[in-house]
Amino acid sequence: MPENTPSELRADCSNCFGLCCVALAFSRSADFAVDKDAGDPCRNLLADHRCDIHTALRAKGFSGCTVFDCFGAGQKTSQVTFGGESWRDSEDTAKRMFAVFPVMRQLHELLFYLTEALALRAVEPLRAELEASLAETERLTRTDPDAFGALDVPGHREGVNALLLRASELVRAGSPKQKNKRIRRGADLIGAKLSGADLRGANLRGAYLIGADLRGANLRLADLIGADFRDADLRGADLTGSIFLTQAQVNAARGDARTALPPALSRPAHW
Repeated sequence: MPENTPSELRADCSNCFGLCCVALAFSRSADFAVDKDAGDPCRNLLADHRCDIHTALRAKGFSGCTVFDCFGAGQKTSQVTFGGESWRDSEDTAKRMFAVFPVMRQLHELLFYLTEALALRAVEPLRAELEASLAETERLTRTDPDAFGALDVPGHREGVNALLLRASELVRAGSPKQKNKRIRRGADLIGAKLSGADLRGANLRGAYLIGADLRGANLRLADLIGADFRDADLRGADLTGSIFLTQAQVNAARGDARTALPPALSRPAHW
C-alpha cells in the first residue's frame, strides 16, 4: 500500500475475528478448492480465528484468499462497530456482523483510493473535494450496525468514483495518447497480446486483463483501479508511477525480478 496509508486501512488479522473466512461465500474453482456459503466458517479457520493453511494457501487450492484485501474493514467491524464482540458469541451478533462486513469493506476500499489520491501532487485543484469525500466516507463507516443496510453505498461509490476519475485525468494529463483503440476503461483484454506495449497514462479502470501478456509493457501513470490482473504476465513490465494499483492486484498476477513495482508494493513470494 502507499507509504502514507493509515494503519486503519491495512488489514490487521490479529484484531479481526476471521470475518472474510466466514461472512463471504466462494465457489469451487481455480481460486478455491471447495464451495462455501456466506455465514459458514471456512473449513481451514481455527478456533482462534487464524488460518490453518495460511502458509500453503496456493498449494492447497485457495489462491483466491491470497488476493483478497479487506482494506482494514475486518478490524473496524470487529473492534469498532461491534466493540470487540465476536460472531461466535451469539447467532444474533453473527447475523448482524456478517451483514455489516461486506458494506464496511466497500467503504474502506473507497477510503484507500481517496487516501492515495490525496497523496498525488497533480490533484491539488481537487484537494478540498477529495478531503470532504474522505471525511464523509469515514463518517459512513461509523454508522450504527443496525443501520448499515439502509446506507446508499452504490450512490456514494458513484460520487467517489467520479471524483477519482477527475483525479486520474489530472495525473495522466500529458501522457501519450493511446493509439490502440482496445486500450480503454473496462476493456475486455483477456489473453491480449500486449508484450512491450506503451501503455503510459492509459485508462485501464476495470479492464479485464486476465491472462494478458504484458511482458515488458510500460504502465507508468496508467490508471489501474479495479483492473483484473489474474494470471496476467507482468514479467519485465514497468508499473512504477501507476495509480490506484493494490497489492491484491499484484498478488493475482505473474511477474519476476525484472517487474518494476511502485515503492509501496511488495514482490509476491510466488513470483
